Amino acid sequence: MKHPVDVHVGKRIRHRRWMVGMTQQQLAEKVGIKFQQIQKYETGMNRVSASRLWDIADALDVAVSFFFEGLDGKMAEGEGQGMPDDILSDKEALELVRSYYAIPENQRRRLFELARVLSDVA
Repeated sequence: MKHPVDVHVGKRIRHRRWMVGMTQQQLAEKVGIKFQQIQKYETGMNRVSASRLWDIADALDVAVSFFFEGLDGKMAEGEGQGMPDDILSDKEALELVRSYYAIPENQRRRLFELARVLSDVA
C-alpha cells in the first residue's frame, strides 16, 4: 500500500519536473537512474531515499523541502478547500500555471487581478 507521504513527494517531483519542461528520461539521466524508477517515484509506488531525493532536488534546482510543501496541512485537514485532491496531476492546471508565468509581469499582475475578481463573483 502506498504511503500518503510517498505519494505527495512523488506528485511534487512530477510537478516540478513538468514545470521546468523536463522529461522523465532527462531527469533520470541527470540523477543516474532509469526513467522507470522516476515513474515509480512519481506515482508513490517506490519510496525515494534521502540521498536520491537530494539528487532529484539538485537536478530540478529546488530545495529538498520543496517536495514536502503543503504536506502538513494536507495530512491534518484531509482534502483541500474547493480544490481537486490531486491538482498537481491535472495537466490542464499545470499548463495554465506554466502559461501564466510566460506572460510578462505587468500583464500577469492584471490577469491575476481579473481572475481574483471573477472568482469572487462566481
